[in-house]
Amino acid sequence: MCGIVGIFSYNRNLKIDENLLIKMRDEMTHRGPDDFGLWLSGDGFTGLAHRRLSIIDLSKLARQPMCNEDGTIWIVFNGEIYNHLEIRKELKEKGHLFKTDHSDTEVIIHSFEEWGIDCIEKFRGMFAFAIWDESKKELWLVRDRIGIKPLYYTKYKGSIIFASEIKSIIADKTIPRAVNEEAFYHYLSFLTTPSPSTMFKGIYKLPSGCYLKIARTGDINMVRYWDVFDNTKPLVNISEDEIASELLEYLKTSVDYRCISDVPVGIFLSGGIDSSINAALFSTVNKDNVNTFTIGYEGENKSYRNEFNYARLMAEKINAKYHEKILSTTDLINFMNDLIFYQDEPIADPVCFPIYHVSKLARDNGVVVCQVGEGSDELFMGYPGWLTALKLYRLNQIPMTTFLKKIMLLLLKSIGRQNTYSYEWLRRGLYNEPIFWGGAEAFFEAEKKLLISDRLKRDFYNFSSLECLKPIFDRFNQKAWNKTPLNWMSYLDINFRLPELLLMRVDKMSMAVSLEARVPFLDHKFVEFAMSIPDSVKTKKGELKHILKSSVKGLIPDELIYRTKQGFGVPIYDWFYKEFGRFAKNKITGFIKNTDFFDRNYINNLFSVENSQKIWYILNFALWYEKWISS
Repeated sequence: MCGIVGIFSYNRNLKIDENLLIKMRDEMTHRGPDDFGLWLSGDGFTGLAHRRLSIIDLSKLARQPMCNEDGTIWIVFNGEIYNHLEIRKELKEKGHLFKTDHSDTEVIIHSFEEWGIDCIEKFRGMFAFAIWDESKKELWLVRDRIGIKPLYYTKYKGSIIFASEIKSIIADKTIPRAVNEEAFYHYLSFLTTPSPSTMFKGIYKLPSGCYLKIARTGDINMVRYWDVFDNTKPLVNISEDEIASELLEYLKTSVDYRCISDVPVGIFLSGGIDSSINAALFSTVNKDNVNTFTIGYEGENKSYRNEFNYARLMAEKINAKYHEKILSTTDLINFMNDLIFYQDEPIADPVCFPIYHVSKLARDNGVVVCQVGEGSDELFMGYPGWLTALKLYRLNQIPMTTFLKKIMLLLLKSIGRQNTYSYEWLRRGLYNEPIFWGGAEAFFEAEKKLLISDRLKRDFYNFSSLECLKPIFDRFNQKAWNKTPLNWMSYLDINFRLPELLLMRVDKMSMAVSLEARVPFLDHKFVEFAMSIPDSVKTKKGELKHILKSSVKGLIPDELIYRTKQGFGVPIYDWFYKEFGRFAKNKITGFIKNTDFFDRNYINNLFSVENSQKIWYILNFALWYEKWISS
């Protein structure tokens, strides 16, 4: 796990400033504290740099940037190729020679030599890498299928500049900093910005499952090389028991791959079903040295209950070393500056806070890699709200006149209910829009029009955040083997919420303390298998995660399998009654006074009704603006 950065000056008018490239690289020292490297092409128009967190092959021979034997192919790589030993064996049989003992980076280089960009089809892992082809003067930027690792880029004054984090790009002070206001509008819906946009105008992120080919002229061609439905084989006419058994085998293989490491590996253990499955399977590979890490909060909180008892139960079952930490309101306030720095752009999920601290807890106890549970809920319908969405989809299919739906909308609006799920989902049904817009929604369209300033109201008068979902919806309708609401919900979150919100909160917060996070539930072959399972098996009797629970029965205690889902959260509501509420109000009040993004009266109303979650979303943007735009 590392930080990568590079510059390609395609207009050949300005050579790379080596000191600038070093500065950009070292903005990400937290991503790679163990080693660093730099390479400049002979003509001075291409430069690559790297910060290394040593995980696989700790030798100096595995340092980056790395090249092939004749120096015609160069790479900087962030991530892990879990099946690198298998690919290395195949390449050796084809005559390739290796200088390292078991570096997965070198496997990518020789794979590119052998198969070209199609080599990515062979990789099983998480990755963001850049390959420079010196003979063709071509640059390739690649992001893994699910989007576990980030990659950002910009085109500025005849150069392509890319990096693992935006802060490295804008370490070049000549690059302008401005708000991408369309991305801001979408952020208010989805708590994050949809790719390829970022909150910074002119800076982009490579979408998951895509690569860029950048020609010597600077022309950019983006290719989507993977879609989950490209490789699904519908599991029809197969018994539930067979599906459950095969599902567990896929998951065992995924966890086994993610145990590969030359440094200590641990588990984030919340006490829920997903982290408990990870822990149980991990312990079968590492029987004598399992470390688990758990976070909770001080005091009794109405909005979140600590799950220490469940986490301890699972840790005891697998004979693991158990570590826990309790966080307070003061911890959150003290963390806010670091939060904004490490996020790069707003990720308005308060779970960033405990992820940072559980990562730090692991690192402080000598662990460098941890397995996390992201992805399971999206693949197996783990959210209670998804059951509600499915019911609404079915209701919307009942013959009902357009006139009656409009009357119901007017009635809801007349009693002040236009900012509710009932109103918004009925409106979407009326206009034949997808009812489900993602597993996390902040402000609905009607409320956003009240929330934003008069200037933005005019700019976005006839605009909707549905615009950024349409390309995903079109792909779904083109590729899905079964175009059901549940498949749409999983597909949308695989393509948007996971890569741009949930996985970025994990990447940014874990790498802030130089910890690698691995995601067994998002092995691409496991994801393809999960998306091949019929809805009737996933949703049997309306039970959340029915088929996953069936597959792991006996592996973890029934008490954990069948407990009520809580989710990994933060008691933001409770803490707004303490110092944090005053902190947020002071920051937002000052921001509104000096900027033109929000309607002041509407913000005051949010404070008057103590809507803590929505205030959190606004606070994240205000602090980001203060840190990266106005400073």
